[in-house]
Amino acid sequence: MTELEKMISQILYSSDDPELSALRRKALDTCFEYNNILPSDTEAHYRLLQGFLGRIGSNIEIRAPFHCDYGFNISIGDNFFSNFNLTIIDCGRVIFGDNVMIGPNCTISSAGHPLDIERRNRHLEYAYTVTIEDNVWLGSDVSILPGITIGSGSVIGAGSIVNRDIPPNSLAVGNPCRVIRCITDEEKNRNWDRKI
Repeated sequence: MTELEKMISQILYSSDDPELSALRRKALDTCFEYNNILPSDTEAHYRLLQGFLGRIGSNIEIRAPFHCDYGFNISIGDNFFSNFNLTIIDCGRVIFGDNVMIGPNCTISSAGHPLDIERRNRHLEYAYTVTIEDNVWLGSDVSILPGITIGSGSVIGAGSIVNRDIPPNSLAVGNPCRVIRCITDEEKNRNWDRKI
């Protein structure tokens, strides 16, 4: 089994494998190219992402700068918006549903390192799938760790570090991120045209 196959299979793998190193260098070059396209040239951004990411839906905006490790492990649904400085460590799969919004300076990492020195110094890593379901909003400066699922309709407050799954329709904040409460029907039906 190759190191790439191990990585995709969520088995401990060697990150300094030549094939993986070459794929990361290619992704760095592609991110550089993406980040240097004129912001107004939305068609060029979309075309580049179509050939780079594993899957993208329609109506996608990722504001530069954008960084990732591989690209092919990222799947994005329809109506996706990410503000400036999104970093996705996509050694494992990173899956976004439809209608996801991401604030500036967010990091989504599917990869981690063993706690023991011996394996870590041998450049061994693990990569676990991160899933962000439909209609999720991540506030600015959110970090999501490997293996996490954020349930549909949830909101993650600014500055949160998500180290456990978040159930659907939850408001969750903090370090570590924890569910504060469910998002209520009253909030869903609130009239935002009136002054508070």
